[in-house]
Amino acid sequence: MLNYKKYRRNPVLNFPERTWPDKEIEKAPVWCSVDLRDGNQALIDPMVVEEKIEFFDMLVKLGFKEIEVGFPSASQIEYDFLRTLVERQLIPDDVKVQVLIQCRPHLIKRTFEALEGVKNVIVHIYNSTSTLQRDVVFNMNKEEIKNIAVEGAKMVKDYAKDFKGNLWLEYSPESFTGTEVDYALEVCEAVFDVWQPTKELPMIVNLPATVEMTTPNVYADQIEWMSTHFRERDKIVLSVHPHNDRGTGVAAAELALLAGADRVEGTLFGNGERTGNVDILNIAYNMFSQGINPELNIENVNSIIDVYERCCKIPVHPRHPYAGKLVFTAFSGSHQDAINKGIKAMKERHPDRWEVPYLPIDPSDIGRDYEPIVRINSQSGKGGVAFIMEQYFGFKLPKEMHKEFADAVQDISEKQGEVTPEQIMKKFREMYINAKEPMHFRKIKIEDISEQNDTFDTKVILTYTEDGVEKVIEGYGNGPIDAVKHGLNENTKYHTKLTLYSEHALTMGSDSQAATYIQLMNSDTGETAFGVGISSNITRSSIRAIFSAINRLFYKNR
Repeated sequence: MLNYKKYRRNPVLNFPERTWPDKEIEKAPVWCSVDLRDGNQALIDPMVVEEKIEFFDMLVKLGFKEIEVGFPSASQIEYDFLRTLVERQLIPDDVKVQVLIQCRPHLIKRTFEALEGVKNVIVHIYNSTSTLQRDVVFNMNKEEIKNIAVEGAKMVKDYAKDFKGNLWLEYSPESFTGTEVDYALEVCEAVFDVWQPTKELPMIVNLPATVEMTTPNVYADQIEWMSTHFRERDKIVLSVHPHNDRGTGVAAAELALLAGADRVEGTLFGNGERTGNVDILNIAYNMFSQGINPELNIENVNSIIDVYERCCKIPVHPRHPYAGKLVFTAFSGSHQDAINKGIKAMKERHPDRWEVPYLPIDPSDIGRDYEPIVRINSQSGKGGVAFIMEQYFGFKLPKEMHKEFADAVQDISEKQGEVTPEQIMKKFREMYINAKEPMHFRKIKIEDISEQNDTFDTKVILTYTEDGVEKVIEGYGNGPIDAVKHGLNENTKYHTKLTLYSEHALTMGSDSQAATYIQLMNSDTGETAFGVGISSNITRSSIRAIFSAINRLFYKNR
């Protein structure tokens, strides 16, 4: 049995003044990608300089204006990467690069050496403030911990005097979620007092969920408490950096935005230490799905995946929100049916507004295709098979025909697993279109006898083969199809009733074809079967459908 008694609940914040539950996200935050530092340091095989350059270039193209490029004082490759960006002039003038530094003199000195020539930089300093780390890691009291942050801010300020570019300070009380909020505020404001930011050049205060410790609503309470207790809030950019230890990083970030956060640090697809950072793309696509401009160029998720998987050597999970290969795929029969009906209704009622069951966004908006939406396996139903036939091949099967054909496809799926659209079409041809034996329609002559006969207006001379033997019969009726049916009933052993007729154009243009679906009933047994015919002539396609149905009805075991 799980020894749950060894764990204690993390304390929550008593904050009845909260207002975030009544708010909605209305605009995108400032996005900061930390892929090249926080994400990269979590890779089994970290990126080399050229891979980091490729990734950086992608982030710029995606529209990120703040990009954390690494920890240049931590390793030579991090240092070399930043210098390469500068020397190759790869940093656009409107992009701020962010560098992370521990509050130590030699690390700050090394970082500013790497920054020479950078036009816009965010210098990010941090130290851990949590109750647990103060006790077991640093063995320091609150005043000593605060002093680390203050001294770090002073050192950065000294070096900033000689820095020729634009510089913003970011301070993070690391492990904020495990820190008393009043103490976190005290430390942040002590750094604020040293830095002396202005409204024009504000200071970034980053409040990380370095480890997710409780539910997202508690994080939101902590963020709103901090946001409403800063002395000069208008001189602060309030940033969050959620991790995903409890699997709620996206929810925590979204609630934090409701609670007053201005900025989100995260990674593409949630890469990072342990269970990862918050997935920026996930949040951005969530906003997009609600009609909010995410302020990122994320129209082609496949190209993002290509660079990410190549540089990070980590595959995107097939069920990953928005990006996974299977997220716009329905195997469930009821889901397939709802998607099919939803797309039809949307096209008829309001093609300018996306409303389709089970599909929160239009896959084509992010570079995905409609084709993978419905896939067929043993769990699929008749609606899914009908959807494939219409979307891929243009056949609009009558509703009464869905189950008959879907049952045949399910037999295949139960033997082999997923069935491809090509296999479905192959089975359709085999069952219906190519059902031409033993009764095979060859030709027909149609004569208008409306002026000669009071009962019927059409005479047909029908030529067909039965087991290879040619036969010719006459038939009379009100129209060619009726005449063929009467002729077969009166001159052969095949006595049927036509119980359903449906047809539609299969292709458009001068060479268009028609598809006809006919259901016949055996007049003696009551059994029914469908037949399908295709021709550029609607009459011929209908007659082919009759012969297809006869062969399937009377020779189904042949």
